[in-house]
Amino acid sequence: MKKICGICALALVLPALVFAGGKKDDSPAGAAKSLTMKPGVLTVGMEIGYPPMEYYDTDGKTPIGFDVSMAKAIAAKLGLAFEYVDTAWDGIFAGVDTGKYDCIISSVTWTEERAEKFNFTKPYVANSQLLVVRRDSKVKPSSMEGTIGLRLTYQAETTSDTLATEWAEKNGVKLVQGKDVFEYDKVMNCFDELKVGRVDVILVDSVVAAEYLSQPGNPFEICAEISNDEVLAICLKKGNDALTAAMNKALDELYADGTLQKISQEVFGTDVVSSVR
Repeated sequence: MKKICGICALALVLPALVFAGGKKDDSPAGAAKSLTMKPGVLTVGMEIGYPPMEYYDTDGKTPIGFDVSMAKAIAAKLGLAFEYVDTAWDGIFAGVDTGKYDCIISSVTWTEERAEKFNFTKPYVANSQLLVVRRDSKVKPSSMEGTIGLRLTYQAETTSDTLATEWAEKNGVKLVQGKDVFEYDKVMNCFDELKVGRVDVILVDSVVAAEYLSQPGNPFEICAEISNDEVLAICLKKGNDALTAAMNKALDELYADGTLQKISQEVFGTDVVSSVR
């Protein structure tokens, strides 16, 4: 009799246990945990050397910057831990393709060409291409044509590189490496070279120029805006639609609750996120 009663009692309890413990978690956090490479962790590819977007603090170990703060906020919104992978820019897209990280949050400009190969979230920052010179420079070009005969520098494999290369090809201008143009792996090298006078002008993202021009006593100034139609977005592997949707939802919520605007004010001293919403 005890055995029969026990079986009956178990039969009543099991459905309740299944209902309580097997309930599907439809929250963004619950969904995201099953979408990332490491359960419970958002792994982000970054080129840590692009102030003020992503760079190391004075200890040389702690990543800081707009993209870093935003990535942490997105991970938290999705109920995930944040983990970054410092990656050279020339290999950063291959890294997301081969599964080294879930996404790239590293000042990636959305382009039609990239959108054919990768997934992108909604844009989160507006960006433009600027020409920057020393304030004491005798030459201050107002266009790309004005850089002919000058020593132009930019970070390799970036939108600045693409713009300069396409402009030169379209206008039949020959750019000789080491004479007319100087490409560097890090944008910091470009500003270092301009500071000491080894180059004449930098072609650079406005979000980066803002950092250097905001430093007290800096010798730089903007002499021209070359384009103003760029946006930065998060890049994911092509076909990773579920995680893309989850991150879009997180971005929407972070904008709605003012988190993105707050990060922007802390980093730039102004709002660079609202214009792309």
